[in-house]
Amino acid sequence: MELTRRDAVAALAALGGAGGATYGYSRLRDDSDDPESTPPSDDHVRETMIATAEIVYPSELSGIDVFVEEFIDARLAEDDDHAAGIREAVAILDEHSLTWHDQPFADLSADPREEALDGLGADVADENPDGSTAERVRYYVVNELLLALYSSPTGGTLVGIENPQGHPGGIQSYQRGPNGLD
Repeated sequence: MELTRRDAVAALAALGGAGGATYGYSRLRDDSDDPESTPPSDDHVRETMIATAEIVYPSELSGIDVFVEEFIDARLAEDDDHAAGIREAVAILDEHSLTWHDQPFADLSADPREEALDGLGADVADENPDGSTAERVRYYVVNELLLALYSSPTGGTLVGIENPQGHPGGIQSYQRGPNGLD
């Protein structure tokens, strides 16, 4: 199955616009003299989110880079608290990756990327925008990507939701019986 820019636009529309719902986030550090507090560039955030999607999305999907790029660019363009949270979570993920693997997360191959997420605890953490490091990475990186995927028509099809909430259905959807049979 191929993800497209159209899927990304549909996912954004399902969230209620380009930015979707935003949540209060005020943890972004204000150490303007500290070079490490500078948020990562949008290009770097995009690369990191694509690298993450490559390991959290099902392997039968193609077009991941185009889909994630379109979705994340729109989310970051809002330049709100949620976008700041995404940027900081990517910085946290890179900091962890540099500590344990001597490379930024996006530069790692698939297995070390998965190890980095697991080592951070993002694979089992509850999502919480104001929580621990693992909870914030889970919320702003992993769950952001999963929200994008399963809000799209292609992603919804993967889990048996022909018409994800917010997407119009085709006439075939309404002509089927309760068991999904014609």
